[in-house]
Amino acid sequence: MQVQGTVFKYGDNVDTDVIIPARYLNTSDPKELAQHCMEDIDRDFVSRVQPGDIIVAGKNFGCGSSREHAPLAIKAAGVSVVIAATFARIFYRNAINIGLPILECPEAVERIEAGDELAVDFTSGVITNLTRNESYQGQPFPKFMQDLIAAGGLLSYIKKQKG
Repeated sequence: MQVQGTVFKYGDNVDTDVIIPARYLNTSDPKELAQHCMEDIDRDFVSRVQPGDIIVAGKNFGCGSSREHAPLAIKAAGVSVVIAATFARIFYRNAINIGLPILECPEAVERIEAGDELAVDFTSGVITNLTRNESYQGQPFPKFMQDLIAAGGLLSYIKKQKG
């Protein structure tokens, strides 16, 4: 599977409280969460993000609380993949559970700038920067994790397996 989109770039230690501020945690409705995604770090994110766009960030993306609301808000906002140097472990697991594709690739994070156009191949882990005509090798997921993401997350995957 491959996606293509424009980059929104952030630094290190983007925590779950700026991904989806705690004041909006009174709902778990993805559409409502998406309306407030990233607003405490990037007020214009929600008005500019387009389906398929990509978040690129530094180290420890998704640190902070263990809430699933954070990856859910990102996915519902239309982001097709998050690329980071590293992810907080609980965010990593929550992203997989809800079917949000994520890739670790420190080289890509160093080279990619906000506004760049990327194509990302989840099977190979190759990130192609169409703006700069460069490619970077991200860490692809094993096949079973790719299947989880393609199914839309863990619950959808289990339902499909049962038949």
